[in-house]
Amino acid sequence: MSNRDIIVIGGSAGATAPLKQILGTLPADLPAAIFIVLHIPAQGVGILSTVAAAAGKLPVHQAKNGMTFEHGHVYLAAPDHHLLLSGHHIQLGRGPRENMVRPAIDALFRSAALHHGPRVIGLVLSGLLSDGAAGLHAIKRCGGLAVVQDPADAISPEMPQRAMEATVTDLCAPAARLGDVLSDLAREAPGTALPAAPDIRLEVEIAAGERIGSPSLSGIADPAALTCPGCGGVLSAVKGAHPVRFRCQVGHAYTADALAKEQEGQVDEALRVALRIIEERAELVHRMATDGRRSGRPAVAEMYELRAAEYREYADMIRRVVLQSLDPAIR
Repeated sequence: MSNRDIIVIGGSAGATAPLKQILGTLPADLPAAIFIVLHIPAQGVGILSTVAAAAGKLPVHQAKNGMTFEHGHVYLAAPDHHLLLSGHHIQLGRGPRENMVRPAIDALFRSAALHHGPRVIGLVLSGLLSDGAAGLHAIKRCGGLAVVQDPADAISPEMPQRAMEATVTDLCAPAARLGDVLSDLAREAPGTALPAAPDIRLEVEIAAGERIGSPSLSGIADPAALTCPGCGGVLSAVKGAHPVRFRCQVGHAYTADALAKEQEGQVDEALRVALRIIEERAELVHRMATDGRRSGRPAVAEMYELRAAEYREYADMIRRVVLQSLDPAIR
């Protein structure tokens, strides 16, 4: 191809408004196909019509498995499926979730990098955590261009900020400029094609739903003393990953911040369970003390009262920890 004709866009919280701005300024004769992943619920509806209304001059399609894509068209990820590119066709993957989501931005970006290399322009918009950062790094490794929405312009600046930390970006601009930027970049000649690393190919296969086992995983990751929140399996740290990432033998993938966020919820739940058990224990021992007093056993009653007071202290301590996990300002 004589130009950069594959544009992949990913966004999450706060990405709808900048996406509308971008699509609204793109010309009808755009010499590129656009592929979009937004973090949407498994039963998400309405996003297709929202994007179609914003695109104006460009036809918008919900991606279907086996669909051939064309220049000047926009393709939106289907709910609960990874959007992948395979040659000149779209592939819908049912592989494991990445960063707790499916479709995942990283999966789209890696597949575009694998099959289209320097013809790819990757764009990360507003969003929480770091989905898209590893995928944008893969695009750069294969010779493509990396673009991010200016974090200062984003409602949720984490995703573009993490992308900038993960790889050398070619351009950072506010949403109002990104439509014109993409239009100009799409008309440029692609750079030199770089060989796709085996780890990129393997992770695209995982997103497509291919089986992953210990021998395959050991080629790209080393076991870590961490548990997968999705399946309870052992996590392995992906070698040389930017940002730091983990995968389990089933294929669930997490960046470090996404894993920490998921663990946060599990710790909070565990503390609440512990609080309930200790409070029930305090109530039970208090009733045993009352029974001892009624039956004329003051020594036994006193022992149980002291134990009940001890349990209540433990419960108060856990309650303070729970409150601090919700609001670190609480001391």
